[in-house]
Amino acid sequence: MPMPTPQPGIMEIDLYQGGDSSVPGVADVVKLSSNENPLGPPPSAVEAARRAAADMHLYPSTDHRSLREAIAETYDLDPDRIVCGVGSDEILHLLAQAFAGPGDEVLHTEHGFLMYPIVARAAGATPVQAPEAMRRVDVAALLDRATDATALTFVANPANPTGTTISAQDINRLANGLPGLLVLDGAYAEYAEDAALKLAEARDDVVVTRTFSKAYGLGGMRVGWAYGPRAVIDVLNRIRGPFNLSTVALAAAEAAVRDRDRLRETVETNARLRSELTRGLVGLGLEVDQSEANFVLARFASEAEAAACDAHLRSLGVIVRHPRAYGFPEGLRITVGDEEGVRRVLDGIASFRAAQEAAA
Repeated sequence: MPMPTPQPGIMEIDLYQGGDSSVPGVADVVKLSSNENPLGPPPSAVEAARRAAADMHLYPSTDHRSLREAIAETYDLDPDRIVCGVGSDEILHLLAQAFAGPGDEVLHTEHGFLMYPIVARAAGATPVQAPEAMRRVDVAALLDRATDATALTFVANPANPTGTTISAQDINRLANGLPGLLVLDGAYAEYAEDAALKLAEARDDVVVTRTFSKAYGLGGMRVGWAYGPRAVIDVLNRIRGPFNLSTVALAAAEAAVRDRDRLRETVETNARLRSELTRGLVGLGLEVDQSEANFVLARFASEAEAAACDAHLRSLGVIVRHPRAYGFPEGLRITVGDEEGVRRVLDGIASFRAAQEAAA
């Protein structure tokens, strides 16, 4: 029998590669490759998950009402305009599935999140890339690349892997000038000043996605959400799985979003250690843009130098991300870890620099 043929575009998808978490032969490893919260999950979320685990024999809520109301209370939103998903990744897939298809284009930036072209091709649409300017979203370039076929535009703010942001004024320019839906990916928005939710409140063509995986420390639970026009949220609810989030994940996310003190601690600790990491990297002769996220992108003189430093760090048990696939072969994306993590990565790069000088 002939093998089944996948839909057009599927086999053009490059497999997404997550950050490594181990180094063969090295036991004492610090993982700074996936932008995880070094403080871990909130104790309140751990306890809520533990209690909810006793009911794992029961089906979870299909409407996520309790979590949506907790999110709405925290961010002063309308709970009926919130949809929850398996991380914000699922919501990106749902948006493409619902609003893009063959003959449509999905616009994204040059160094944007790797999931954007994946969800476009999975829906049968064509991904279109707009160049960035000095590692920042270029509003003029996005508007220039838009056509009548543009169904969705994905813009991350802060961006990954650069950590750079664009202003509320620039986001308004995009919303006013782009056809189709503008999707503002706020995976790292808790770490930055962000007005995207208010923009989505006021417009019928803007959707904001958020996640519990970063600032809330629930990467392993896989919970995300989106806020947008009721008509769009209604469409997404019609195609998402009715039991897409487990009872345990829902309970953990609700406890986390209500724990405002823990979020404040996370953001303040990240800002302090991000500044320390950035100063240290600049002091070691690396180029680093001002990041508004929980990571920094350090740029070396060449791809070879970045790869050599990456290998050196791994030999010391320090795992960072070499973002070749994002268009930065000369860079290393480094998660802002805890005090020890920041020290170890700076000490590791310093010893790499010292070895370079000794060999010169």
